[in-house]
Amino acid sequence: MDLAYLWFFIVGVLFVGYFVLDGFDFGVGMSLPFLGKDEVSRRQVINTIGPVWDLNETWVIVAGACLFAAFPDWYATLFSGFYLPLLLILLALIARGVSFEYRHQRPDLRWKRRFDAMIVTGSAVPALLWGVAVGNIVQGVPIDADKNFTGSLLTLLNPYGLWVGATTLLLFWLHGVYFVGLKTDGQVHHDAQALGTRLAIPAVVFAAGTVVWTIVIAAGREAPLLWAVIACGVIAAVALLASVFFNVVDRDGRAFAAGAVTIVFAVLTLWLALFPYVMPSTTDPAYSLTISNASSTEMTLQIMTWAAVIFLPLVLLYQGWTYWVFRKRVTRAFIEKAEASPAH
Repeated sequence: MDLAYLWFFIVGVLFVGYFVLDGFDFGVGMSLPFLGKDEVSRRQVINTIGPVWDLNETWVIVAGACLFAAFPDWYATLFSGFYLPLLLILLALIARGVSFEYRHQRPDLRWKRRFDAMIVTGSAVPALLWGVAVGNIVQGVPIDADKNFTGSLLTLLNPYGLWVGATTLLLFWLHGVYFVGLKTDGQVHHDAQALGTRLAIPAVVFAAGTVVWTIVIAAGREAPLLWAVIACGVIAAVALLASVFFNVVDRDGRAFAAGAVTIVFAVLTLWLALFPYVMPSTTDPAYSLTISNASSTEMTLQIMTWAAVIFLPLVLLYQGWTYWVFRKRVTRAFIEKAEASPAH
């Protein structure tokens, strides 16, 4: 396989990993007002992702770095044209990270509430805008002969982009709710299951709409991997329905696993619909960025491939070990004991 095509799929896998892992972080953050009925329950919710949220975020850094190195023209057009939404995502992620570190620095409830609001906003904004960005990449944006984006922010706020954004927000939220249900006990656990049931219908509706709409776009472009787009869309739909079922019958681990499978195949549906383009041009198809015309030199891709072969397994082993260490539930009794500790 040509290395440029290989790296198109590697970058896709990195974004899949990011959306699965940071996706449930976003969902946990958005769930805070609905599951945190008191300070103990709020700490229960936050502590489910406390040891792993920063590690999950590193996936987007690696994905962005690989995108820059493997497809510099794609990176340049994307980050210049999508500058404002990507800046908003960055600011939201910063606000969320700061909130995790600072909310417990004072016992004052107003202090904690402000940072809780930043956690919610810092989770919802990226969950929405990542979908808007990916939706626009798949659908295509105005690009001129010099590979410059010629639209504006309003160009990106089109019906398909916003629909995909609403879909990612709902799927990440549901994914996070499943994670809270898996990692907590008591009232928070039961409230998470109930919230997952309420989110199920809108998530299914928007996800189904995204799959059908994406297939129509791919078919209109005569995408060579249309069969794979359809297959991934069907798998995502089945997995989403399975996650809803497992949540209802109180099988938290299976619900979370099925939710993860949903996000994996939902992202693959969008990524494969893009192939062999990386940024289709709506101005003139001849101006589109493709895997071939946007990639780096063969030597650069060879060096990146050897680096990935050596370091990616190590990163996966470390992350797997981290999740194993922090695999236990965050119980209410543990949080109450920590609250009562003089060292707190």
